[in-house]
Amino acid sequence: MVLSYVLRRLVQMIPTFLGATLLAFLIIQAAPGDFTDRFALDPNIDPEQLQRMRERFALDQPVMVQYANWMWSIVRFGYLGESFSYRAPVNAVIYPLVLNSMSLVLVSLVLTYLLTIPIAVYSAVRQYSLGDKVVTFLSFLGLAIPNFFFILILITGVLFLQPSLRQVAAQGGTAEQVLRPITYDLDRGLVFPVGGMRTSQRVEQMSSWERFKDRVWHLVLPVIVVTTASLASLVRVLRGQMLEFLRSDFVRTAAAKGVPPRGVVYKHALRNALNPLISGIGTLLPSLVGGAGLVEFVIRWPGITPAFVAAVKAQDLYIVMGLLTVSAVLLMIGNFLSDVLLGLVDPRIRYT
Repeated sequence: MVLSYVLRRLVQMIPTFLGATLLAFLIIQAAPGDFTDRFALDPNIDPEQLQRMRERFALDQPVMVQYANWMWSIVRFGYLGESFSYRAPVNAVIYPLVLNSMSLVLVSLVLTYLLTIPIAVYSAVRQYSLGDKVVTFLSFLGLAIPNFFFILILITGVLFLQPSLRQVAAQGGTAEQVLRPITYDLDRGLVFPVGGMRTSQRVEQMSSWERFKDRVWHLVLPVIVVTTASLASLVRVLRGQMLEFLRSDFVRTAAAKGVPPRGVVYKHALRNALNPLISGIGTLLPSLVGGAGLVEFVIRWPGITPAFVAAVKAQDLYIVMGLLTVSAVLLMIGNFLSDVLLGLVDPRIRYT
């Protein structure tokens, strides 16, 4: 039964994927002009050379023909096309970008779920206590502060933890004078890095273990920001669900029959309260990628969102489509996993 359900869901993903990519392709192509327009404005360019460029990238073909060729290359070879800007396969261009974003997203995702459950359970079990009020206040604060502003606050705090910067600022130095000590090496003397994802001056001399620690060190600030934003909303949702089930008849009956308080909370109330959290996995993974976007901009993390904006600006069609395809696949995988996990957690759900 489970195997047939999984196979049916996988088959259903095919028309969903085709519809999503076709819609995205048509929307992108609806924009006026294409990548070669910037060269057409150059009076020194040879019109024949411009035409050869259009033919090379199949920009002289109808939109549906371009989409059909692109989709056929994916089906046959897993090839996402060639980047106009990089003159390289899209797969090779976006692969490191996806890994960079996923390293940030997955760490944040794991931390979000590890922290959400104990915090929400504590807040619900001790409703209206001081701890519950603190959690509620911090949740609303996390929802109110935009990611890009929070990362700027953290960067400012980290910079002024450096004694040399505090000394210059205390003497009434200008912003340029304050930032001058970190112009040449952003990581020198700082508690946490405020930009990039590696210590570029020393990375070639590092061992594999040192490179791993350096990557984790650079992950700290962006992970804090992305995790805080997701944690604030999920804690509110799970706390509300826990309060609802703690007051339900079957939970009171279990307590009356002598079930230990821990069993009442975790086995009966929490198990049912987790359903909205599990169903949210379908949108959480791609939304975390999008939510990390402004953070990637501010902290100069070479991920998906900065590359996507640059590709849209340059009208690099296949880079945009490649990144949208990754997001669509993540969304479908997330929905599939949430449906399967809901069936495993909730005995009322049956695979049909």
